[in-house]
Amino acid sequence: MTELAAAEVVEVRTGTYHDSVSLMQASRTVQQVPGVSAALVAMATELNLELLAGMGFAAPQEAGPNDLLVAIRCADEARDAALAALAGALESGPAGGVSGGGGERPPRTIGSAAARSGATLALVSVPGRHAFVEAMDALEAGLSVLVFSDGVPLAQEVLLKEEAARRDLLVMGPDCGTAIVAGTGLGFANVVRPGPVGIVAASGTGAQQLCCLLDAAGVGISHVLGVGGRDLSTEVAARSTLQALAALSADPATEVVVVVSKPPAAEVAARVQAAADELGKPVVMCLLGRGRPDLTATAAEALRTAGVEVPTWPHWPAREAREPQEPRAGFLRGLFCGGTLCDEAMIIATAALGPIASNIPLQPDWTLDGTMRAPGHLMIDFGDDALTAGRPHPMIDPSLRTERLLAEARDPTTAVVLLDVVLGHGAAPDPAGDLAPAIAGARATAAADGRGLAVVVSLCGTEGDPQGRDRQAGALAAVGAAVFGSNAEAARHAAALVRPR
Repeated sequence: MTELAAAEVVEVRTGTYHDSVSLMQASRTVQQVPGVSAALVAMATELNLELLAGMGFAAPQEAGPNDLLVAIRCADEARDAALAALAGALESGPAGGVSGGGGERPPRTIGSAAARSGATLALVSVPGRHAFVEAMDALEAGLSVLVFSDGVPLAQEVLLKEEAARRDLLVMGPDCGTAIVAGTGLGFANVVRPGPVGIVAASGTGAQQLCCLLDAAGVGISHVLGVGGRDLSTEVAARSTLQALAALSADPATEVVVVVSKPPAAEVAARVQAAADELGKPVVMCLLGRGRPDLTATAAEALRTAGVEVPTWPHWPAREAREPQEPRAGFLRGLFCGGTLCDEAMIIATAALGPIASNIPLQPDWTLDGTMRAPGHLMIDFGDDALTAGRPHPMIDPSLRTERLLAEARDPTTAVVLLDVVLGHGAAPDPAGDLAPAIAGARATAAADGRGLAVVVSLCGTEGDPQGRDRQAGALAAVGAAVFGSNAEAARHAAALVRPR
């Protein structure tokens, strides 16, 4: 360990690996220790070393991409507590870590690990430029593979999926953040009951929303097979989607199949529809876009297909200072963690309010500039790759979004703020505990200026999630937020509170 100053510590742990989700959670855990002003826990890749320098730390010369990097800036008296919190976070993380010390020599390749373990699925979470080699190693060892990594070149994705199809295996991803395989959640996944619905998803939060709505209706999930956001593009041509459909067709536990994706290439959608028509099981298609069914409508259709009555979706009205229901002058500002939830909300709100500027715009001329500002309605996906480079995903670290919430409260043109909160494994342990004080502060700021500020929350979670859906909803409703279990209903409610211009 190298001490750079009394309150600054940098450590390089050689030959130690933890997956990126574990390290994002560890960084956040250390940052929450009283007296800690900055913390970075990450593999010592070139990007993370640049981030370290940007945080004002001196990057160690000996660090390499296979080493674990720890940097903490804190008050003197917080040093021991910060290091203890780090040790606890790494020991309890999902991956548990792999090191080269003591006991049996750890496997050096995915193939050798597969030979020892008898595994049938590999999870790859390395920098995108290295993911191809590891994923191909898994396929050659006879494993299907989930590629959590983003930044994988498109041509490499095609090659991986061609090889998987040749071997009758499945590649989930790249940039696959959510999957459930035989009841085991991978990445960001909700706790749902087992059941007859299988989901093929080119959308992580889209799959999570469907899982949560079905769970709320008492219907469980057999598998969620994520295929990566580019799978239904012209170039990738639904290679993994077709493999996943075949896998669910052969699965006796799956009775109804749902395919969810952002708008696909037309010729690829036709190919997927043709495969669905020949599957031998009912398939519900959810290809999001204007004039197409939203996620909540898709969940309802899946329930009807399964012979289950469609319920009233969960809703928790604001309990403190109930907001007036008449529309108010001003603009809608959406601050999202989930890209698909943001897309769906924009599609719904645009129909009522007109153009909405965004960093993931519905039309190219509706894009936000580098300041992420716009004079009218806007929605921001804080989980977009451009905003998560070198920092934890907003489902883990909400600080960037809460700062923007408070800024919107100071803007006299903001009438309604729409937020999503996503629960489940991989997400922050208490999102409402992080967000509720910011909502209360935002509403108080607007009230001090003589304005009302409506806050609407789309809550994607189940009561089985470690955070507890109802407990989270209650905490948010208690500070004046109207909370909806359906993202589509939240978006419609938010849009109805804004007077169109």
